[in-house]
Amino acid sequence: MIRRCGQVAGLTHAALYVYSYAATHPQLERYDAAVPNKTIYVSDGDLKVYQRAQELAGGNLSAAIANALRRYVDVQEGLKEGFDDVVVRVGVGSGRKVRFTGILVGEWLDSRTKRAEHYRVWRGRRGKYVLHVERQPDYWMVDAEGKDAGWRGHLGIGDVRYGSAPKESSIEVVATVDELRDKVPPELFDMVERAARQPTVEELDI
Repeated sequence: MIRRCGQVAGLTHAALYVYSYAATHPQLERYDAAVPNKTIYVSDGDLKVYQRAQELAGGNLSAAIANALRRYVDVQEGLKEGFDDVVVRVGVGSGRKVRFTGILVGEWLDSRTKRAEHYRVWRGRRGKYVLHVERQPDYWMVDAEGKDAGWRGHLGIGDVRYGSAPKESSIEVVATVDELRDKVPPELFDMVERAARQPTVEELDI
């Protein structure tokens, strides 16, 4: 519940009452038993954000705040451990954003084909690996027999058909390095395998 409360120390604010509940069944994603409430003071400037969050959470603002805090703690702890807050695009064209915390352990660009492929592998904080593959846009020009039209296609000579495919990206999470062996070029796999043998943190006894 959000309620305006006037001013404190010269600042207009509103009190945000977060009603917390304890789950009574481990398989139910809801809260049943009441536990002590918490009060958070929200400035007028941020009030609309909290109200919108409450709407998106179906009225359960406590759950929305808890999810946001979990994400904040995970990112900040990861940054202190040397990991990065990573955002990549997945899907056809602009696709959708996918966000996670990881450290880049290998990258490879294969431009031997017309549609270049960009491979990147991150290691997550829990030891899993994230493979992101980005394929560049493709286009083609073929003649009436389905063969490459070549320079005739560029000049528009003859019966030529044109086609194109947008950029496409995919993402996959695997539990071990060995699962990457058949999914990435051998050179990239060697990079990732070497990185996997290195400790994330090394303590020096000096």
